[in-house]
Amino acid sequence: LRDCQQADIKYISGWKQWKRTSSKSLKKVLNEVRELLSFLELWRHDIHSIEGKFGTGIQSYFSFLRFLVLLNFIIFILMFSFVTLPSIISKYGIFNSSFTKTPLKNIEPHCTVYKPSGNMGLVYFYTYLKDLLSGTGFLEVTSLFYGYYTIDAAWLRILRYNLPLAYLLATFAYLALSLLWIIKRSVEGFKQNLVHDEDQFQSYCNKVFAGWDFCITDPNAAQLKHRSLQYELQTDLEEERLKRKIADRTMKEKLRIYSLRLFINIIVIAVLSGCFYAIYRATVFSQENSNVSIRHDIRTDSIGAANLLVQYLPSIVITLANFIAPQIFSFLIRFEDYSPAFEIRLTLMRCVFVRLANIGVLLFSLWSQISYCATDECKACGYNYELYPCWESEVGQEMYKLMIFDFIILLAGTLFVDFPRKLLVTHCSCKPVQWCGLQEFGISDNVLEIIYGQTICWIGTFFSPLLPAIATIKYFLIFYIKKISLIHTRKPAARPIRASSSNFFFLVVLLIGLVLAFIPLGISIAYIPSSKACGPFRSFNTSWAVVPDTILGFPTGLQQVLHGIASEAFAVPFFMVICLIMFYFIALAGAHKRVVEQLREQLMMESHDKLFLIRKITEAQRH
Repeated sequence: LRDCQQADIKYISGWKQWKRTSSKSLKKVLNEVRELLSFLELWRHDIHSIEGKFGTGIQSYFSFLRFLVLLNFIIFILMFSFVTLPSIISKYGIFNSSFTKTPLKNIEPHCTVYKPSGNMGLVYFYTYLKDLLSGTGFLEVTSLFYGYYTIDAAWLRILRYNLPLAYLLATFAYLALSLLWIIKRSVEGFKQNLVHDEDQFQSYCNKVFAGWDFCITDPNAAQLKHRSLQYELQTDLEEERLKRKIADRTMKEKLRIYSLRLFINIIVIAVLSGCFYAIYRATVFSQENSNVSIRHDIRTDSIGAANLLVQYLPSIVITLANFIAPQIFSFLIRFEDYSPAFEIRLTLMRCVFVRLANIGVLLFSLWSQISYCATDECKACGYNYELYPCWESEVGQEMYKLMIFDFIILLAGTLFVDFPRKLLVTHCSCKPVQWCGLQEFGISDNVLEIIYGQTICWIGTFFSPLLPAIATIKYFLIFYIKKISLIHTRKPAARPIRASSSNFFFLVVLLIGLVLAFIPLGISIAYIPSSKACGPFRSFNTSWAVVPDTILGFPTGLQQVLHGIASEAFAVPFFMVICLIMFYFIALAGAHKRVVEQLREQLMMESHDKLFLIRKITEAQRH
């Protein structure tokens, strides 16, 4: 019996030893794989170099830009795989595939008339250039826009692919993916921000005593790490200086600064009101004076050029408002005497109201024109079929124009403003020029530019499925444009910015843009009647109608389960359970925070006791 027990003990010991060895080997392999993948990380060396030279605040902007490049690329893969690729394969009969057109049921014939403005015959170069910038002409009939997808189902031998349902589900999927990914990154940033804001003394200790990476052997890497720590400490000291300055303010100084801030906020409200009014007037003027559509204009004379300018007037005014308003806000914020981190937040919030509200004004004006019906024929279609026979493609073209114009303005600003200013500062010794100096790299302005473009991409992807590909290329080019501009034509901010707080706030503002993108998409999908002349939802009253139509094809039991989940009897208890779980986790987080504070107090008490003991022992030795 003892021999059997010893054999069992040896066997168990050997099994445990094998498990430990296997676990260590697996961890080692995973660490090596992570190291290899880190070398494949996009712009890894460039971002580390920027962090060392200009600090973590500017580095956070480029890391944020990299995140949007990856996000848009995945959205493009999603839309291309489930929407564009099946349409192309079935239309050209690849892999013995076929397709069936969307059936038109109970639809008035005049609602189905759609003649895209494809170029025919001899075409001038100006026309091609205009079409490329506006999304009309030859681009309008390509897979870039909604009107191209007129297939009801793609057949691959015996398999049926429901394209309308796939189109809608892919839209929900990219919105859900964006939401979850942003929340995940926001939670990580919030943890870092919470740790940093918990105790300033602990932050100093971490940087001074534990901030160095002793695995660094390369002199260049060591220099980059040294500069990064230097900028972090400089940021901490700057914020401490501002806190002391705020604490030492007299009542007279407080009254002066609060009065100044009130006056500046009145100016900000006036600027916001002026931007909204200008966009509104430009949109009304464009709608009242555009008697013919772009696709019917005369392209070879001055009348066509004038009509083109009138059609694009809202986009031009929006681009100008987006360019001028942030410059005014960045100038005004200098006089309000806030901390660098709060300056970024306040400037971003002001500029967010301008840029995102501009998109809202444009979409509202478009929808009011699309939904306006004065005749019975128009009411039979549910939308203004004469001006907008394929209104989804029209909205997609507006989003496409905004994205292209935004990139053109950014590129023009770098080439025709930043570089000439750098040459003047370098080669001209005039006092006014030297007083102006190089322009600072404004993080708030640059972040808002890409958040504005990303909001356009989220809204426009439903109307232009390949818009994420354009956004990916755009942000890829912006990275190198901004990097060259930063190194050669700009200078880092005189007041450095911490990445831990700014990174989290960037994602919060991006999340606001995503939530605001839900509103126009929800209205377009569930409220506005879909076009009867183009697109995959021609046979449905709205885009959402494809969902109940698909559910009707399910077995009766599954239909009842789905109807039960969608009913109020399920939704109300589910919402209450979610609220209870949320309150539980909030209470748990509060309890953990209190425990951490108590532990810190105990550590401080013990350190004070030790110091007191050491002093007593020292005094006793002296006596």
